[in-house]
Amino acid sequence: MTTRGKLIVLSGPSGSGKSTVIDRLLEQPPIPLEVCSSVTTRPPRGDDTHAKKYVHLDQAEFQKARQGRTLLECAEVSGHWYGTPREPVEKALAGGRSVLLEIDVQGGMAVKRLFPDCIMIFLKACSLDEYENRIRRRGTNSEEDIRLRLEAARQELALASQYSYQVINDNLDRAVQEIREILTHCGGTDCA
Repeated sequence: MTTRGKLIVLSGPSGSGKSTVIDRLLEQPPIPLEVCSSVTTRPPRGDDTHAKKYVHLDQAEFQKARQGRTLLECAEVSGHWYGTPREPVEKALAGGRSVLLEIDVQGGMAVKRLFPDCIMIFLKACSLDEYENRIRRRGTNSEEDIRLRLEAARQELALASQYSYQVINDNLDRAVQEIREILTHCGGTDCA
């Protein structure tokens, strides 16, 4: 009988470095990991070439998926819809593979209700100023989008205590190592 895989949720405000951390984790994963692609109505941008890819949908396609209950979770963030397709996650877990979801806090809370034993990791920068600096360095966000993302960051940071683990990404190597240790420790059935 195949042991069920672990579901890992990595959340954090825009600019916390989630995609960069995931890229590093996948270079030498502590446990076999699959990263599930999200669907989004957000237009593609240059950094969508990371290991974690988006499937870009228009509003009608997204709403059809949402109404068809083919999404594990979905939420509107900074004016765009994001969601996690249900089937690939459930298939991987049933096959004994661990799945890493990079999702916002709203989505993380929804997944936690469905999978109470998932591993919840909250990634954060050292300050709100650092979030703003990182978002501006992307060079892809309007002033209004930056304002919305920083407002969302304040709200998300208020929910960080709902996560089992909080990792400060002020040093990329250290943050990746800390998450790697969490995943290695929780690779068995002793972590929830």
